[in-house]
Amino acid sequence: MEDLLYLEGFSEIEYVKLAGIGSPDALADDRTDFGMWDAYSALPYLDRGKAFLVVAGIHAGCYQLFATGATRSIRDLKGKTIAVYELGQGAHVLVASMLAYVGMSPTRDVRWLSGERPEDAVRLFEEGKADAFIGFPPHPQELLAKKVGHVILDTSRDRPWSQYFCCMLLANRRFTESHPVATKRVLRAFLKAADICAQEPDRAARLLVDRGFEPRYEIAHDALTGVSYRHWREANPEDTLRFYGLRLHEVGMIRTNPNKLIARSTDWRFLNALKRELRA
Repeated sequence: MEDLLYLEGFSEIEYVKLAGIGSPDALADDRTDFGMWDAYSALPYLDRGKAFLVVAGIHAGCYQLFATGATRSIRDLKGKTIAVYELGQGAHVLVASMLAYVGMSPTRDVRWLSGERPEDAVRLFEEGKADAFIGFPPHPQELLAKKVGHVILDTSRDRPWSQYFCCMLLANRRFTESHPVATKRVLRAFLKAADICAQEPDRAARLLVDRGFEPRYEIAHDALTGVSYRHWREANPEDTLRFYGLRLHEVGMIRTNPNKLIARSTDWRFLNALKRELRA
């Protein structure tokens, strides 16, 4: 990714280390200019008036939902305890959307469990303190290798979740308005990186290992091949925000009509231009 940004003409790239999970806050507070974030939990931030823009969908299919015992579907989670990385963030909001989709209440029909740190969630599930766990790489790959639990839903394969984006590119509103050319170049680098992951997962996995992001090549490769990195070419990111927005609105997790959130907090100009430019 960094190399692609340099190829776009950027001479200085700064990574901001954030305490906990808070990319949308950092964007809204002018501490960062761009950030990757999941579509589901971006919506409550926008509902609270956080001033950032969604400019593109990048890929689909990060999460897998694990369960134990006879639990085989979302409806089977009624009365169960679900371990999530952090309340109010991606995994929690995604499962809440799933529950809403099948007519269940995320506040009354299940119990939520999170640890002191996000990484505690998978441990709680392994120790039997939770009946279900939803996670993104490398945790699903680790659980499968250990034969802990079984997958009841894979967002890269199971509809309707596989039709929608997981991670989207968010941008600082002020930066985007002041530097439209730079915004387009940043987005182009992200989309080219997604194409590399789709077309050359072996190379991408090796880069992750060589640069210390994931020490295990097999885990990195499995994670990359399990995510739909070509989704940006095929899907409409606005559909994703509307789909999840409607689910969250139904259960009271956001108050604003999703169409209003989309109208005031998205800018697809750069994506639409690059779709034409990078058409293959």
